[in-house]
Amino acid sequence: MKTVGLAGGIGSGKSLVSQIFFHLGIPVFNADRESGLILDNDLNVRTSLCEWFGDEVYLDGKPDRPKLAAIVFRNPEMLARMNGLLHPKVMERFIEWRRVNNDHPYVLHEASILFESGFYRQMDSTILVTAPEEIRIIRVMARDQTTAESVRLRMKNQWPDEQKIPLADFIIRNDGVTPLIPRILEIHNKLTDK
Repeated sequence: MKTVGLAGGIGSGKSLVSQIFFHLGIPVFNADRESGLILDNDLNVRTSLCEWFGDEVYLDGKPDRPKLAAIVFRNPEMLARMNGLLHPKVMERFIEWRRVNNDHPYVLHEASILFESGFYRQMDSTILVTAPEEIRIIRVMARDQTTAESVRLRMKNQWPDEQKIPLADFIIRNDGVTPLIPRILEIHNKLTDK
């Protein structure tokens, strides 16, 4: 069974692409979602984040995501510290998930910072979803009810597509013009050796 990494910057549409692969029968592990679940439920993570950033980063037992984002996306050192806490836990969950889903030709590991974290090196293949920056900003503003400035701040913590493209085995352009499904089917057929 192959492990295929699926990445894309914020607003690129990687979640839409992963849903299409899922409908093709391919299991998808969403690292960002798992990270969020750990942030919500892991008491050790909560204790560490409160020690580092103050008790106010949790409200009524739940993380105050806007407050956390305001801290870590403005401070690369704090972001690296939080990622260092969360990433090993996400990796443990992925390894167990992959073991349970080993009866497929391949599985997808969807992660927004697959390349930045270096985890792409552990994949058999990688797929990068790209989209023009302005389209990405508009998508995220609509999805998250946020400002363009806030989106750009988050983008600064991700590599630009130009840095990731040479590392990717497959590119999917999600610009609202280029058809997605034919490209996804082409990649799927290559990964399943059809």
